[in-house]
Amino acid sequence: MNGLSIHATNLALQTAQDEALLPEGLDISFKALPAVIVLGMMLLFLVVGFMFKVADTDDMWVAGRSIGNIENGMAIGANWMSAASYLGMAALIALSGVYGLAYVVGWTTGYFILLIFLAAQMRRFGKYTAPDFVGDRFNSDAARALAAITTFLIGFVYALGQARGMGLVGMYILGDINNLVPLPGLSAYQAMMILFMVITIGYLALSGMLGATKNMALQYIILISAFLIGLLATGWSAGFSTVLPQIEYGLLIDDLAAEFSAPFAGGSYYLWVATCFSLIFGTCGLPHVLVRFYTVENERVARWSCTWGLFFICLLYLSAPAFAAFGTALYGDQVGAVYGDNGMSSAAGDVIVVLAAQLANLPTWFVGFVAAGGIAAAVATVAGLFIAASSAISHDIYANIINEEASQRQQVLVGRLSIIFIGLLTIVFAMDPQQPIAALVSFAFSLAAIVLFPMFFLGLWWENANRQGALAGMVSGLVLWFIPMFNEGNFGIVNGGEGLGISVLATWMPAAGSALIATPLVIGIMIVVSLVTDDPPLRTKQMVRQCHSPDPMPKDMTAADVVARKNGETPADD
Repeated sequence: MNGLSIHATNLALQTAQDEALLPEGLDISFKALPAVIVLGMMLLFLVVGFMFKVADTDDMWVAGRSIGNIENGMAIGANWMSAASYLGMAALIALSGVYGLAYVVGWTTGYFILLIFLAAQMRRFGKYTAPDFVGDRFNSDAARALAAITTFLIGFVYALGQARGMGLVGMYILGDINNLVPLPGLSAYQAMMILFMVITIGYLALSGMLGATKNMALQYIILISAFLIGLLATGWSAGFSTVLPQIEYGLLIDDLAAEFSAPFAGGSYYLWVATCFSLIFGTCGLPHVLVRFYTVENERVARWSCTWGLFFICLLYLSAPAFAAFGTALYGDQVGAVYGDNGMSSAAGDVIVVLAAQLANLPTWFVGFVAAGGIAAAVATVAGLFIAASSAISHDIYANIINEEASQRQQVLVGRLSIIFIGLLTIVFAMDPQQPIAALVSFAFSLAAIVLFPMFFLGLWWENANRQGALAGMVSGLVLWFIPMFNEGNFGIVNGGEGLGISVLATWMPAAGSALIATPLVIGIMIVVSLVTDDPPLRTKQMVRQCHSPDPMPKDMTAADVVARKNGETPADD
């Protein structure tokens, strides 16, 4: 094949990729007022990041443990309600019908588990990061390193969905930027994704957890206002609802195709249960969620933060099915068939919220406001993910394993470099995302449920869980997570991207729901290995008991500090 033929082939592949990420029906022309809204919003995030820039590790990783319950609840909401919640959940319901409700159920139920079993106990343990907890609870730097690697991997996989959301929604705002500033080799989607990711990386590297938390509260106000006002305006303008679209959308069900309303037409009952399970327990294992409980003064504030966070989350989650119904009806009326071989693409599904507002003939600036909410949601979650991933590298690997004498300045520098590194890695892999937003995010939840949730749950509730059990559980968990991922070809590196293609495995252990089988296996492995090996030290058992003590703990003390004081020792310098 000569050079001209190779160039033509590459051009054809690039064109096919561009078309696959071009949502049909979406107006991708440049829009001045929406552009001002979105770019002004991003500039505001940069300003807030600069105002709360950090210089020490307390502010960098846990915001000085100074965040109140309502502010932290809003930060939890923004940190949690990613592009997968704002965009992807409505997309899944639109494309998969009842199966998509597994995401609504899973992502809310998980917070009840967090509230009851983990939030206060994690705060009482009192470390900086999730890997910090694993390393100290199980007295193992190897366990700490595995948890840090898992945290980084979760942040990377999760962030891919956010980057895809930024690129798709950004096309509505700025259109094909090549029409304004030619960028050879970049599609409209790629240019938008890179633009918003670079801005996000910039403010995160500057601000750390303190600035990110302040921005998350602001981002929550933007995204929830855009979503709820957009839903109300869309339903009213299209004649679907008046005051309560969350209830009134039910009148549309009979008019929509069976794929939307028939139980499990878009996925089997087993897949629904498996996905729901992975999302529930993945919620309880996500490092960027659990670290929110380290940013508050005490365990009481941690519980109230979780309660407020659940309330703020439910405001959007109870509304997403209505947006999906409105968007599906409008798409079917104005664009084309929703289901079937020539039905709605995953790219169009991923922007169904913005597309519904556009097809309802709302003013362009208003649709831009709805789109801005989607970008705010993606940016807020990327902030939490990158902070958690960078702290795993800087605090847990660099400061605790590689250079125990590292100064605060060195740790903050390594943390900032880690943010830049994971950001660039995400940009590279998000150039041609192979899955819809919610699917990409669900893979991260499965990983958290399989590898980290057993460490947190047994580590806090069973004092005999030991180092050998934790290591065996984490290694087996990583293997169990990678098997269905490779089987379905999700990383594009097995069998030319086709994966192993084992149908039995894909049916009973799908990547999105692999935790249903893998998490109980990991817990069983951890229990058996712990029982047949030596008990953990008495001091470790005392730390676990302290996590359940009715006595309140001072703001700046950890369970290890309290145990040391009770034993007449000098508390270790954390």
